[in-house]
Amino acid sequence: MKSLRGMTITEAFKQFFLLVIAGSFFVGYSAYSHHSNAMFDQQRVVELSGTIKEFQFTNPHTWVQLMVEDDTGKTVEWSLEWGSPNNLGRQGIRPSTFPPGADVMIKTYPMKDGSPGGLFIGARFADGQTIGRWE
Repeated sequence: MKSLRGMTITEAFKQFFLLVIAGSFFVGYSAYSHHSNAMFDQQRVVELSGTIKEFQFTNPHTWVQLMVEDDTGKTVEWSLEWGSPNNLGRQGIRPSTFPPGADVMIKTYPMKDGSPGGLFIGARFADGQTIGRWE
C-alpha cells in the first residue's frame, strides 16, 4: 500500500525513525556541549578572600556570588559556578551553606578571559570549616 507521497508505510516508518535518531544526536550533543568547562583556566587556581553576597541554589548550576576587594580597593563581585543543587544536596550542601555576609576564602579556576568569575573548587570559612576540595 502506498501513502500520499508514494512511499510504503514501512519506508515512511524508516524515514521517521532515521529522523528521530538524527534529532536525538543533535539534542544529546547540545546538552553535552552545555556542560563544557572550556571557559575556565583549569591550569591555574586563584584564592579569593571576600564576603558572601548570595548563594544561588538553583538549577542547572549553583552560583556563589562573592564580593572581593581588588588591589585598588574597589569591591568587585565574582560569580563562581558550582554543581547542580541535586548533586550538592546529596553531599550535604544546602541553601544556607553560604550565608550572606559570611567572610570566606574560596579557591576557583578563573575565567580564561579574565572576567571576575570562575569554577568553584573549595572554600574555608573564618571558623576553619571547609567545603569542597580544600587542600
